[in-house]
Amino acid sequence: MNEPSRMEQARQRLANAIQRHAPSSGTHRTAIPDLTLLHAVRTSEPLESVYKPSICIVAQGAKTAALADGIYTYDPMTYLVTSVELPIFGKIVEASPEIPYLSLKLCFDADVILDVAGVIPRPELVSSEPVRGITVSRMSPALLEAACRLVELLDEPEDVPALAPLVIREMLYRLLQGEQGPLLRSFATVGSQSHLIAQSVRLINRQYERPIRVEELAGAVNMSVSAFHKHFKRVTAMSPLQYQKTVRLQEAKRLMLSEAVSASEAAFRVGYESPSQFSREYARLYGRPPMQDVQELREATAVGAGGEGQD
Repeated sequence: MNEPSRMEQARQRLANAIQRHAPSSGTHRTAIPDLTLLHAVRTSEPLESVYKPSICIVAQGAKTAALADGIYTYDPMTYLVTSVELPIFGKIVEASPEIPYLSLKLCFDADVILDVAGVIPRPELVSSEPVRGITVSRMSPALLEAACRLVELLDEPEDVPALAPLVIREMLYRLLQGEQGPLLRSFATVGSQSHLIAQSVRLINRQYERPIRVEELAGAVNMSVSAFHKHFKRVTAMSPLQYQKTVRLQEAKRLMLSEAVSASEAAFRVGYESPSQFSREYARLYGRPPMQDVQELREATAVGAGGEGQD
């Protein structure tokens, strides 16, 4: 079978498997803890969330991921990899009731990456300079077929505990064999600059409501403040303070939408001391004051019959 036919057959298998286990619009958790499935019958407004280290594979439709200065488009011919936690605006750009958007998201951690990397002969050298923690690459038949097998495992729940870890390792093996292998390895390798920045990113995410001191973050990873700033921005496309601000505002928006808290309460809960400063920074990021933005989003969601979820 030639490669285009092999790819098309695998894409159809994957689409069918996702539809079986995500039959309605929205984000669907699965019996495989790190695997989620997404089904959407219409395009979406940009939805924000912090993407953990993961791979996103599309069976039908297309989506964009926006991070500060860049927009990354992925579709059935490509896949998205994030190697560090990043506050991303995701937008479904191709979807319809006839051909719904169908995708999977598989999260992974550095320990598994390093373990799998250890069995690959002649590993690529790890770059000494950090690189952007998000990228889009061309899909390979082997990776797509492994993704099919992972989702199809959900048809046989009793096989999941034994076989899912093996198929996930195969998917990571295919990733490491591909063009993104050196990038993934750099974020997983203890002591590399990318790994050190990833540690700082995790710390900010765990304590986003607390004031951060860049000098302390830099000292914790044995970098000068100027080097830390440079490397942090190279990985995340923003400064440490901009990163924290974006994570705070995303969480505040989630609180107002899902828990119906007021703008001032959301502001205090994510670490702002001044509700007026919160409102200014929120409007600068989202284009509207907090409660107006939330109200319009609720109305749009009601018209859209419940929304379409998010990777």
